[in-house]
Amino acid sequence: MKIRKSIWEIIFDTFNCFIMIIWTLITAYPLLYVLFSSVSDADRLSGHRGLLLYPLGFKLDAYWLVFKNPLILSGYVNTVIVVLGGTALNLFMSCLAAYFLSRNDIILWKKAVMVMMVITMFFGGGMIPNYLLVTGLGMRDNLLALIIPGAVSTYNVIIMRTSFMGIPASLEESAFLDGANHFSILFKIIIPLSKSILAVMALWYGVEHWNSWFSAAIYLNKRSLYPIQLVMREILIQNAQSDQVYTMASSANEDQAAQVAKTIKYAAIIIATVPILCVYPYLQKHFVKGVMIGALKG
Repeated sequence: MKIRKSIWEIIFDTFNCFIMIIWTLITAYPLLYVLFSSVSDADRLSGHRGLLLYPLGFKLDAYWLVFKNPLILSGYVNTVIVVLGGTALNLFMSCLAAYFLSRNDIILWKKAVMVMMVITMFFGGGMIPNYLLVTGLGMRDNLLALIIPGAVSTYNVIIMRTSFMGIPASLEESAFLDGANHFSILFKIIIPLSKSILAVMALWYGVEHWNSWFSAAIYLNKRSLYPIQLVMREILIQNAQSDQVYTMASSANEDQAAQVAKTIKYAAIIIATVPILCVYPYLQKHFVKGVMIGALKG
């Protein structure tokens, strides 16, 4: 049965669509500007002022020059290692913590552990104690320094705990009667029924690892261990006369180096951003469902 809308409902829906289109353009334009700039002709781009609604020419020289930098490839490899290893560890540790905190039959330590975890959301040791701890554990100049210290997020554990509490207890009771232990229940019952919240957690943890650069700047001195975000940061903060620009733009003469440097910066941003954007569509269908389950149940 088709419901006929009143004129005011049509006007309201039209106005909403118009506002959403405007907000979409405002949100997407910065990324489009960077994309158009990265493939534009460096000479024409340097003289352009105002909005950029299309590429000024089409050249991939900036991408070619960026990929000539060996730190870009090593940065990608290091970032992939940190993202995959860190996200896997995050999910494993978060599932263990959330399972423990969601059990109704655990009374003695559950509240105490919960209080201690929540305290960490408001109080921390600070940068210097963290640095001394990482150094004392021998993880300086090691990719483990980007993975181990952030193994668990209290906020994510609380959301996952709430999601686990929404699973019927009768399933666990039946498994216990069949001789299953806690690990069997967690990995064979709880986790398979929590794919939506796990997808959300994987996205949050993965994006956090992908975008992280500050920890690498503190704990890593070897440039060969730099993640892609730290490499990109170096490219972005350099000026047109830096030695690295001339090294990357070795095929260009010195008069063109400053112009080429601008497109190189835009290309570096795209190279560091696009891969993580490509992951989101595969997890988006679980995103709203997972967040709502973790926020409302229990």
